[in-house]
Amino acid sequence: MHAYLNHVPAVVLRLDRNPFHHGTLGAVRSLGRKGVEVHAVVEAGGGPMGRSRYLRAVHPGPVGGLDPEAPEALLECLTGVSERIGRPAVLIAMDDLSAIAVSRVAPTLRERFRIPHQPDNLPARVADKAELSRLCARWDVPHPETVIPASGAEAAEAAWRLGLPVIAKWSRPWLLPTGADGLRSTVLVHTTAEARRLYERSAEAGSRLLLQRFLPAGVDTDWFFHGAFARGGRPLLAGSGRKELSWPVRTGLTAVGRWLPDPAVEEAGLRLAERLGYQGILDLDFRRDESGCFRLVDFNPRPGAQFRLFADSAGLDVVQAMYLDLTGQQVPRPSGGPGRVFVAENYALLARIRGGAMPRRPAAVPADPARSAGASASSAPGADRGTAPKWAPKRAPRRAVERGRVETAWFAADDLLPFLAMLGALLGRGAGKGVRALRGVPEQGRRTALAVVRAPRQRGRNQSEAGSAGTAGLAGSASRRPVPPGASAEPDELVTR
Repeated sequence: MHAYLNHVPAVVLRLDRNPFHHGTLGAVRSLGRKGVEVHAVVEAGGGPMGRSRYLRAVHPGPVGGLDPEAPEALLECLTGVSERIGRPAVLIAMDDLSAIAVSRVAPTLRERFRIPHQPDNLPARVADKAELSRLCARWDVPHPETVIPASGAEAAEAAWRLGLPVIAKWSRPWLLPTGADGLRSTVLVHTTAEARRLYERSAEAGSRLLLQRFLPAGVDTDWFFHGAFARGGRPLLAGSGRKELSWPVRTGLTAVGRWLPDPAVEEAGLRLAERLGYQGILDLDFRRDESGCFRLVDFNPRPGAQFRLFADSAGLDVVQAMYLDLTGQQVPRPSGGPGRVFVAENYALLARIRGGAMPRRPAAVPADPARSAGASASSAPGADRGTAPKWAPKRAPRRAVERGRVETAWFAADDLLPFLAMLGALLGRGAGKGVRALRGVPEQGRRTALAVVRAPRQRGRNQSEAGSAGTAGLAGSASRRPVPPGASAEPDELVTR
């Protein structure tokens, strides 16, 4: 176990209203298990995360929510939290809105919180899809072909030229109005008319519309990179992984992921961080195109919800590495890790029920992960060619690398209450939806539905008897039998988390 000073408290900040944000719980447990006094500033009461034994206190977020363009309310909120804690604390933003708002008020908070140095509104710049597209073009980072139309006619023409369907994104999704009908951060556009109509809602969306070439999902296509960086973009801990299962299916966040070193993904992530001089934690999303090229599709200036996938054999992860760096302590070189599997139980269950697991190739973890990572990190600051950098994990026993260890988002033997609270909330939500659906069915339909549920064997027997009685007739009319419709296809779009 890595031993370090834990006298500085930590505050995890999440302004996202999702009560099932398991990344926040991961940060609470990661630091709490090291003896750090952990506080959380969250919306919606904290949800199941608020039941963790490793959480000292839950503090409410800004009253009335937060206007991303006017973060003064957050400044007032965090000042109050600091006064209640009574001493400086490390501040860790867990969602894009929090990271952007904190960077804007950081100069005023320096005496109260230890915050990564991110000048020039850096989190907002990299989270802006239009700015990210320009950065990728400038630094030769592969990115999906992107067009920023200046009119509805240009949007329609660009959609046609890119090849329908195309991905449509709002450059600053955190500005989207809550509850706006039909406005999502990312959508799949099937016609030029749709592209034109979407552009006409730019003023309502609050930012520019981007159109990107569609990269279809498939086997081995969705990858991610997590890293913690000191000043100047110096890597403290970093790793690449692959989505094995996502929710929504093929489009959303990681329900099941695996830590797999990939030189191309790691080199792209390290290059971006170094050239930006990035300090802090980042989460990058990549999609592999038809030619095998990894293209960066999203830059999140905060920990990804699955960041605990990248924990070494002693539990060191990007959140702990950032805490150590901000408190002036040495970050130890990680030991082991590649091959680990992360499972978000609630989303993995929903994904299995809805669409099942996509077929995957067997995990090809190198026998020496440090060598693979080191080959991709030759451009990293302080890395010697042929020598694995300090952020790369030491070689683990081959058996351990092949098997890996499963990290669950919610279940933990030493902290059961969040898992039970999540399970109760999930079951309650499912039961509520079932009751509402049943209430919307006429009385005759409800009786039929209940009969089907109560007597499934009888229904099956009657069907088989009817089938055997009419076998001859059916055989003669097999060619005329209508083909049952297949399952509705889900768009293979990349949805921001």
